[in-house]
Amino acid sequence: MSTTITINNLSKTYRSRQEGVTKAVDEVSLEIEPGELFFLLGPSGCGKTTLLRMIAGFIDPTGGSIAFNGQDVTHTPANKRDTGMVFQSYALWPHMTVGQNVGFGLDVRGIKGQDKTKRVTEALEAVQMGHLADRKPTQLSGGQQQRVALARALVVRPQVLLLDEPLSNLDAKLRVELRSEIRRICKDSGMTTVYVTHDQKEALSMADRIAIMRSGKVVQIGDPPTLYREPQTAFVASFLGETNLVDAVVQEVGETSVMLETKFGKFAAKRLQTHAQLTAKQEVTVSMRPESLRVSADKDSSLFGGTIRRSTYLGDLSHHVVDLADGVVVDVAEVNPRPRPGTAVGAHIRLGINPEDVSILRPE
Repeated sequence: MSTTITINNLSKTYRSRQEGVTKAVDEVSLEIEPGELFFLLGPSGCGKTTLLRMIAGFIDPTGGSIAFNGQDVTHTPANKRDTGMVFQSYALWPHMTVGQNVGFGLDVRGIKGQDKTKRVTEALEAVQMGHLADRKPTQLSGGQQQRVALARALVVRPQVLLLDEPLSNLDAKLRVELRSEIRRICKDSGMTTVYVTHDQKEALSMADRIAIMRSGKVVQIGDPPTLYREPQTAFVASFLGETNLVDAVVQEVGETSVMLETKFGKFAAKRLQTHAQLTAKQEVTVSMRPESLRVSADKDSSLFGGTIRRSTYLGDLSHHVVDLADGVVVDVAEVNPRPRPGTAVGAHIRLGINPEDVSILRPE
C-alpha cells in the first residue's frame, strides 16, 4: 500500500552567535498523495533539502509534525521510518560488487538466502542493471552508479522513497536521458516519492506535483502545467522559465476576464479564482511568457506595436527583443519561425497574446 505523507506546520530553526536565528524551514504544510512523485523545487538555500532530511528522520524538527498514513513519525529515528534514500553522491561501497551494494540493506534487515537473491535481481532488473551485478562501482559510468543507488533504495521496499538531487553530478545529456527512466521506475514501484532539485526542467518533465520553495516557505503548489501557465507571484513566474513582467492597471473585472491597461496598450487576462479580490484601477504586475507573445500582421486594435531591437534565429525559434512604448522591453520567442519580411532589426511589428496566457500576479 502506498503512503500518504502529511506535513503540518513543520519548522527547523538554527541559532548561532554570528547569524542569530535562521529559519531553514518555516511552518511548511503539505499533503503528499499515495504513489505520488512529488518535487521540492527551489534555489539553493531555500530549505528543500532540510525539509527532505526531516522527512527522512536525519534532522529533528524544531516544530510541527510529520505523519505517514496518519501515524506520527516526527521524532521517530531514521532507521525506524521505513524510507529509502538516494543521495547526490551515490554513496556506493567501492569494495563490493553491484549486487552486494544493492543487497546490503537486506543484510542489515536479516533477509538472506533465496528471498534476498530474488529481491536483488528484481531491483537490478527494474533499473536495467541486472547484467552488471558482478561489476564493481569503479567499473561503472556515473549514470550506471546512480541506477545502482536507486536499486539499493528500492530493494528494501520502503514506504517512502526520497531522492536528494540524484542527477546533479551527471552531464546534461545523461540527466535528460535518466529523467524519464527514474519517473518510470518510481511510478512502476508505486511508492510515494519525494524528490529534491533546483533544476526547473527536471521538475517540470518528471513531477506529478511540485512545491516551489523560497526562504524556507512553500510559495506555490501545483502540477507542472498549472505552475508554468498560472504562476501566482513574480518569483514563481521568473523561477520556472523566461517571462516578461509588466506593470498594468485593472480597467474592468468581468465574469470570465480582466481587462488590463498598460503603457503600450490594452489586453485581457483570463479571470481565475485567485483574482477574486481584484478591483478596477488596481495596480498589478502581469507575467507573459515569450513564447505566448505572437508576431502578427493583423491590424486588430487588441494588438500592440513595437520595434525589433535585436533578433536571433535559432532554427526551432527566433528570439526577438522588442521595444514597446515608454521604454517597456519584452522578449518574444517565435516558435517554428518562417522566413518572411518585416522581422529585421529596426522593423515595426505588432504583437498579440491570448487572455489565458496572461498571468496576473499577487504582491510578494
